[in-house]
Amino acid sequence: MTGMVDEIDEDATIGVAADLLGLTVRTLHHWDEIGLASPSRRTPAGYRLYTWDDLERLSRVVAYREAGLRLDAIRDVLDDATAEIGSTLRAQRSQLAERIHDLQQLDERLERMTDAHERGILMSDDQQREIFGEDWDPEQSRGARFAWGASRQWAQFAERSASRSPAQWRELSQAMSALQRDLADAANRGVEPGSEEADGLVESHRELFSNFFPLTRQMQVCLGRMFESDPGFSSYYNGIGDGLATWFRKSIDESARHQGIDPDAATWE
Repeated sequence: MTGMVDEIDEDATIGVAADLLGLTVRTLHHWDEIGLASPSRRTPAGYRLYTWDDLERLSRVVAYREAGLRLDAIRDVLDDATAEIGSTLRAQRSQLAERIHDLQQLDERLERMTDAHERGILMSDDQQREIFGEDWDPEQSRGARFAWGASRQWAQFAERSASRSPAQWRELSQAMSALQRDLADAANRGVEPGSEEADGLVESHRELFSNFFPLTRQMQVCLGRMFESDPGFSSYYNGIGDGLATWFRKSIDESARHQGIDPDAATWE
């Protein structure tokens, strides 16, 4: 760029100056208006003319701008004879290092978010079994993406999974296990679906499950049906407590009725 400026042997119009420096005329107008780099001469008709010195200043402005300096910092460097250019550039490098750090963190966050959308739970198979129990099947967890990957709930699950640590997964797993034991105990004691105690347990389940994705009461009704009708889920719940799958489904239905929801008409919404 400097070499091109050196070749100029006469004053340059604003269009020529813009072409030489790879700028727009609008940019040169702006720099003139703020007093950063103004042409020294004008034609009799009032058009801007940039001298060799003007073009040299413009080339320095461009160089410092490409280094990331703000326009006010560039003005200080060019106009203040006492300005310590090295200090200004070191400060710029320090700011750049902070930006690089922030961008690296953003990249790591995006990587975790991408992995969570593709894998669901961001833990190794051994970590999952250690936290969720030896009967836990990581393949079944990964398979959920193929069944639900296009849904809003899977996206919400992935977004939360991306920021969840193994310790937080453990805490959530322990809370879910404790709730399931409470459900089994209530069913074993003959607590009636629709009672205050049963409604409280149903609401605790809805709140706890909402750690995965927001669970409405209608959606919870749909889950209750699946817990009872799906062989895998019913076997799991009945393994915790005899007849628990049906008791839990009935309790969810009755709780929904107390909230003005017809469980027979409930949909996933």
